[in-house]
Amino acid sequence: MTTPVIELCEVSRRHDDGPPAVDDVSLTVRPGEAVAILGPSGSGKSTLLNLIAGLDRPDSGTVTVDGVRVDRLGEAASALYRRSKIGMVFQFFNLLDDLTVADNVVLPARLAGTARAEADRRAAELLEDLGIDRHAGAYPGRLSGGERQRVAVARALMNRPPLLLADEPTGALDTAAGQDVSRLLRDLHAEGQTIVLVTHDLALARSCTRRTVRIGDGRITEDVDSRAAAEAAR
Repeated sequence: MTTPVIELCEVSRRHDDGPPAVDDVSLTVRPGEAVAILGPSGSGKSTLLNLIAGLDRPDSGTVTVDGVRVDRLGEAASALYRRSKIGMVFQFFNLLDDLTVADNVVLPARLAGTARAEADRRAAELLEDLGIDRHAGAYPGRLSGGERQRVAVARALMNRPPLLLADEPTGALDTAAGQDVSRLLRDLHAEGQTIVLVTHDLALARSCTRRTVRIGDGRITEDVDSRAAAEAAR
């Protein structure tokens, strides 16, 4: 059986004295899967994503990503883990406005110690694949929202991570740009990229993934693989 890319076992996380943001969650994601985590604001989906990314640490349970026990990592090791194991795409892009598009994309590789020439080749390849190579020398502020999100995806893929995490990637985009990013995520999944998408948008989830995990009050309430369900119904 294929080793999971993500394996959460009985994970809980409580903030301050309130109820758990994540409450005894177990979740497995296998290589090549595209999974949407759905839920309203305050349901725990962003906390769950932060636990997978090593940006937060559980109070109990274990978080394993691509063979790494993320819940055991210190600050420096967590930063190294994020550079090598995951790519992250955010709602508001998080690009550096004083760097060109190409330099934004190259940055993760340079932080990882990749030689400049090799990093430049990889960045040029990604920008061409994503259809934004003509903007390599431009600054992010001159690009449309959809183009900036493509730059963010290129940056996230720079170090060839086994896992791509997308947190409301179309939330700041108009309808046309959102559909553009949705197609991009579908294409990446078709190429074998493992993706976890956090969203409240059911249409985006259905467009980009075949498996949806619903979370409410910190607990998984539903986990449905549409392809498996369709095959079972035959």
